[in-house]
Parts: sequence; structure tokens; C-alpha cells
Amino acid sequence: MTVFILVAGAFTGPHVWRDTAARLTAEGAEVHTVALTGLGRLPVHGGGAVDLETHIADVLAVIDSVIDASAEPGRGIVLVGHDYGIHPVLGAADRRARSIARIVYLDSGMPQDGVPALAAVPDQLLREAVAERAAGSGDEAAGGELPPPARDEWSRWGSTAGLSEAVLDGLTALAAPQPLGTLLQPLRLTGAVAEVPATGVLCTANGPGVEMLQIMVDVGTPALAALADARVTFFELPTGHWPMLSCPDALAGALTEAASGGGHLLTPADADRTPAHLRPFLLDVPERPRERTGNTDLYLPDGPGPHPAVVFVHGGPVPAEARPTPRDWPTLTGYARQIAGQGAVGVTLDHRLRAVTDYERAAADVADAVERVRADPRVDADRVALWFFSGGGPITAEWLADPPVWLRCVAANYPILAPLPGWGLTGSRFHPVRALSRAGDLPVVLVRAGRESAEIAATVEEFVTEAARCGANLEIIDVPEGRHGFETLDPAEGAREAVHRAVGAVLARLKG
Repeated sequence: MTVFILVAGAFTGPHVWRDTAARLTAEGAEVHTVALTGLGRLPVHGGGAVDLETHIADVLAVIDSVIDASAEPGRGIVLVGHDYGIHPVLGAADRRARSIARIVYLDSGMPQDGVPALAAVPDQLLREAVAERAAGSGDEAAGGELPPPARDEWSRWGSTAGLSEAVLDGLTALAAPQPLGTLLQPLRLTGAVAEVPATGVLCTANGPGVEMLQIMVDVGTPALAALADARVTFFELPTGHWPMLSCPDALAGALTEAASGGGHLLTPADADRTPAHLRPFLLDVPERPRERTGNTDLYLPDGPGPHPAVVFVHGGPVPAEARPTPRDWPTLTGYARQIAGQGAVGVTLDHRLRAVTDYERAAADVADAVERVRADPRVDADRVALWFFSGGGPITAEWLADPPVWLRCVAANYPILAPLPGWGLTGSRFHPVRALSRAGDLPVVLVRAGRESAEIAATVEEFVTEAARCGANLEIIDVPEGRHGFETLDPAEGAREAVHRAVGAVLARLKG
């Protein structure tokens, strides 16, 4: 028999598991929901401060009660941690590693030894507010409490997609203050927990799905390398951050399959295969002369010039260790050579988007590169286009909000056009949807992938809706069967035609 031990996230408690636990029990599992000390009406035993170690002890007590009560050998204990709950789950599993059959990360981060739970809070403003509140208390150990979110603030902690109005009312009514010490005390791990099989349940309305994780593993993100282990599986749920409330039956089904070792496996980056982003460009483009200076490459057309230029801005985040670096990826070099073959300078560059907190630095890198390109005597400084890809999309906001006269066009392929729910960029200026109304007559060419992930497609749809509202100069080129990164994934005739159309559209704006 499988024994599930369910640990809820911040501000919540056992009540959120009611429907999921009922389904698991009906399927023959034994289910325990952990009541964490200091949340809601739960007493603080001994009158001491509540911190992460307190909650680890709460989880250990349930694990030990299951072990002590077991007369049935082979009962597999599956620990499920949602959001903040993964921190006490990992702390407890590290101390009872031999007794745990599997750990399930339910729409949670990947906590590391020595890092407090506060670091996993996606919203930077929230992190700063918590830190200020703790500093104001004067004693981090005693630290006080963090009030639960108001009804309209839950989305700052995770996507509320899938929650009905009634459920959101209930979540708010039953929410409890979170003891600050639980967020501030670093998690301490010996390493034993690394040997326990794991499953990630990804809520795709709140963050990346399996396909995007595979891309991140392929580009060499060090923190994700361990996810491509044969003991690590994944499930996707098309919902927001609280699946136990939005789709309890689907969650119970995923947990049941996870307990038996089911789920999707990622492929290691060093496997005997070519990662998707390094496969050949879908067009057979002749080589062109290339000049490399610093972080910028110029692919030059025939003749002395000056020529118009197209600067290609890669997506991300991309780890610093990635090799080759993005300016040498086939998609960017393919477009740059294609552009150069038609009389414009194609430019690829590397910028420092290492994490979603790096957009300001990456945008500065792009702006610096553009000015260097415009200063080149072979470039017509008054005829420049910027072409963005994927996670580079938020940087378009810098150019849409106040387009210079020399910027003749902004193009974007399968872009992210608003901060994703799990990014924590509330109030960020890197929000193209909000910037679009200030773009005036600036031409925008949007290449839209028909098989885009749901969370990115939602930002694109929001952008298109805003373009219609404000009368933006938007041309859409659809690739109905194309996926995110279709230039190396889907070399079909329709995709090739879309690339030719997009290149033609950008060049028409440059040369017109």
C-alpha cells in the first residue's frame, strides 16, 4: 500500500488537500495531511519561536508514526510538498531517506542546502517586503508572522488559474499567517535526500512545462542537470499554482502514477544526440563573411555599404556555462546569413540573461550592442531593425515604449510578451503588452507558433488583443504546426515559408 504524506504551502494547511486526499483514499492509498505548527489555530508547543526546523519536526513526526504503526513491509511512503511545503519535506526526507519511496515536488522550486525558503518566493517585491518585516522585528528567530494575502493578492504567490470565485473566497477565508522564521531559516541537508527518487508535478499555467524544462537542460543550465536522472519523472497539469483546489482528481491521478514510478523522463544534455536548439536551421543558407568583436558578430552583405542592419536578440535565460553561446546557435546564425544574403547586415550577440531577474542587465547589453552596430561605417545608422526570440521578448518593451526614429521595425518569434506568473516581476517595465500603446506607427512583425506552450501563448494573445485595441502596426505570421523554436524543430514546408515571409516583411520595413 502507498502512504501519501501531504504538506501544504505557505498560509495554508490540511484543508486544501480534502478532495485530493479523498480521491487517493478511494483508490486504496493511506493518506496523511501534515498540520504545521503555528499556522492558524495550531498551537506553538512550548511557547518557542516557529521556524523551518519546527516544521521539519512536524513532518518527521508523521513519518515516524507511519513507520511505527506499520506491520506491513514494503509500504511506500510518498512525501508531497507544495510550494513552501517542499522545504520541510526535504528536510525531513534527508533524515529518513531510507524510509521514503519518493518525493513529489508539487509546483515548487528546487531548494538547496543553506538557502532559506524566502529565496523561492518569485516576486522580488514580496521578498524585499518580508526581509524588511523581519528586520523590523529585530529578532529573526522570533520574527513574528507574515499576514496572509488579501483576496486579490494571491496571484503574487502563484497563478490562480483554475480557481473559481468561491474557491478563491474559501482559500482567503481559511488562510493563516506564516511564521517568519519558517521563511528565513536556511534549509540544512546532508545530501542523503539526493538518493530518493523524485517526481515534479508542473502546473503549466504557473510556469514551464516538460518541453521547456528539456530545452533548459539542453542548453546546460547547471541547476537542472540532476533532473535528467532516470529516477526523476514529471507530470504536467494545465492549471495554476493550487491544483489540489483547481483539479483535485487530476492531481490525485498524477500522484498515484508518480508513486508507481510513472511520468515523463528528461534526456540528459550529454546524451548521444543533438539538442533541439543546435539542430540545423531549416533553410539551406550559404555562408557569409563574419566579423566577431566582443559579444557581437556581424554577417556582412556584398558591397561597401552602408547597409541596413538587423540585430537578432536571443532568448533565455541561458546559463553562463552554455557552449556554444547563443550567437552561434543555428537559428540566429541562419537568420543572420539569410539577411546578409539579401543586402542587410545580420547581427548576432550574447547578452547576460542568466535568470529572470537579469532583464535589466540583458537589456543594457542589447542597447550597447545596437549602438556599436550603428557606429560601424558599413551600417546605415538610420535603418535598423531588432528581432527578438523567446525569452528575449520582454526586452522589446524597452523599444516599444519609446522607439527611436532610426528603429524601422521590431520583430519577435514565439516571444514571451508579458512576465510569466512564476517570474515575480510585478510592476516590471519589461512588459511589452503595457508598452505597446506607446509604439506609435512602429512596425511590429510577430511570428506566432501554433503549438506554443499554453503559458507563453497566453502572453502572445494578450499582446495581439492590445494591438487591436490601440491600433498598433502589427503584422502576424502564423506557423500553425510550429513549436517553440520551430526553425530547428519543425523543418516543414509551411515553416520554411513562414521564415521567408518574416525575413521579407522585416527587410521591406528597412528598405522602404
